[in-house]
Amino acid sequence: MSLSPEELERYARHIVLRHVGGPGQQKLKRARVLVVGAGGLGAPLIQYLAAAGVGTIGVVDDDDVSLSNLQRQVIHGTDDVGRPKVASAASAVARLNPHVTVEPHRLRLTADNAEALAARYDVAADGSDNFETRYTVSDACFRARRPLVTAALGVFDGTLTTIRAHETGPDGAPNPTYRCLFPAPPPPGATPTCAEAGVLGALAGVMGALMALETIREIVGFGEGLVGRLLMLDALSMRFETVDYAWDPDNPLNGRGAR
Repeated sequence: MSLSPEELERYARHIVLRHVGGPGQQKLKRARVLVVGAGGLGAPLIQYLAAAGVGTIGVVDDDDVSLSNLQRQVIHGTDDVGRPKVASAASAVARLNPHVTVEPHRLRLTADNAEALAARYDVAADGSDNFETRYTVSDACFRARRPLVTAALGVFDGTLTTIRAHETGPDGAPNPTYRCLFPAPPPPGATPTCAEAGVLGALAGVMGALMALETIREIVGFGEGLVGRLLMLDALSMRFETVDYAWDPDNPLNGRGAR
């Protein structure tokens, strides 16, 4: 898949990068990425994937834009209030990069539709705001044999990791699943919602941009990925830390007693 003269100029700063170059930019153009959620994390993620030249971006969200979203969901504007988020995101991408195709999916992911949807894309990037959706997406990606970049926001903290549970690691052991990292969701009410606890808009931007960076690295294939590593950001101390996590043989997806 060749790049047009306009694309060569648009992506010139990528093409001169030693770890991307023309071949890497062509990989981005061919890539199909499924973004789950067009909110605080998904908004900057979609923008940077589109600017980078990812050829097709699927956007899953069943919500409409509200005024309180605009403090952090930067892909939407004041005039978009009341519009479906998937439509607003598609319009923003069209303004940013006409070489990118957006496939809007105005729906809520469930166990019944997630696997078939994930199978249509090369990579999934989950910016959803609840554990139920995160488990649904991660299980679907495992069954569809697709890599997953997943992030989450707290009040002043964020986390990011990559899941390739359908593959084995260099030591021959299975890669960890999302359920190895979080075997069970927190009890109801233990984690306050964004509306209850608030969220720092710029923090959502940082974590969404990191999601885009990790997704681009997965597509192009450079650097050390976050498989088996959880990146944590504390915005109060402005500190990044990375902790390792491993395959749990008791996990229900690729554990010894998988069902």
